[in-house]
Amino acid sequence: MATTHTINVEKRNDEGKGASRRLRRAGFVPAIVYGGELKPVSIQIQHKDVWHASQNEWFYSSILDLSLGGDVQKVLLRDMQRHPFKQLVLHLDFQRINENEAIRLRVPLHFLNQESSPAGKASGVVITHELNEVEVSCLPKDLPEYIEVDLGELKTGDIVHLSDLKLPKGVEIPELRLGKEHDNAIVIAKEVREEVEPAPAEGEAAAAPAAAAPAKAPAKKDEKK
Repeated sequence: MATTHTINVEKRNDEGKGASRRLRRAGFVPAIVYGGELKPVSIQIQHKDVWHASQNEWFYSSILDLSLGGDVQKVLLRDMQRHPFKQLVLHLDFQRINENEAIRLRVPLHFLNQESSPAGKASGVVITHELNEVEVSCLPKDLPEYIEVDLGELKTGDIVHLSDLKLPKGVEIPELRLGKEHDNAIVIAKEVREEVEPAPAEGEAAAAPAAAAPAKAPAKKDEKK
């Protein structure tokens, strides 16, 4: 069962850029909640709470419980605006969910046992992660926070595809319904051969030092006075 993540919010009455600037100076982040049968609602969240949550993977790939004075609404984070260079969150968009309707969301991949795999132990093998997250479709109650990819048996030359993932019950990858050409690679274990320059032929090897040797200047004859 997925962990519940609750974020406390307050209703925001003032609108506009000026009001948003005042909120940020006071240590809040302006945000909006929309979707479902309810009207959009402007809210504000303590910046310290948002910043702490934004450092966690679950903030971007889990269903969140927004608590407004005890009234809890289940939402997904749909957009987050950050300051270009300061450690500041400027605005958030949350979308309400219907627990009886399937949702689509990108969830992270967690790679396990790579170093202990045959490919991980082999020398001259490079293991690349082609994807670090994947889009899934499921009911909200079935949404996983992440999907594990066990690489314990990975061998040199192996390719792990989307279709190789072990998905939780009720979860599917919509991209796979589009055909085999959409069964993208997730992990590739490739042997890297070091390129060796061919040795020069015997004639070339012998000629090279001679060509490289500087020509000697002719000896000067003694001038007779």
